[in-house]
Amino acid sequence: MNKKKRPLLQNLLQEGTSEIESFQNTTIRPIVKMQHHLLLNSFKNYLQKRKIDFENYSEKEKLNQINSIFTKDIAYKNISLGFIVGHFSIQECDLYFKYSSEIHKRIIKIIQQRIHDSISELK
Repeated sequence: MNKKKRPLLQNLLQEGTSEIESFQNTTIRPIVKMQHHLLLNSFKNYLQKRKIDFENYSEKEKLNQINSIFTKDIAYKNISLGFIVGHFSIQECDLYFKYSSEIHKRIIKIIQQRIHDSISELK
């Protein structure tokens, strides 16, 4: 099995950032980057299973479709969250449990943006 290593992202921490913002930049973003191909493959599979003709959508329609999927399909949203949360350490889980609602929102927004920015890779 190919073991992935969490990447280190530089210059994301600034003085005066909140605990959640710091967690987002030091933990969530590197995990999302590490899971990039899995997230895209999962989204591509989602589109195929639901016979969504994503290639023929305009850029605006694609963005709306991505947002709609993450808003309306709770099961898919939870699977995507699991791809990220499953990589948390015990200490990271403690912070996650403390702020789970806010962290969920941040994870989903980051995933949505990553998928949108990588639309060309979905073909």
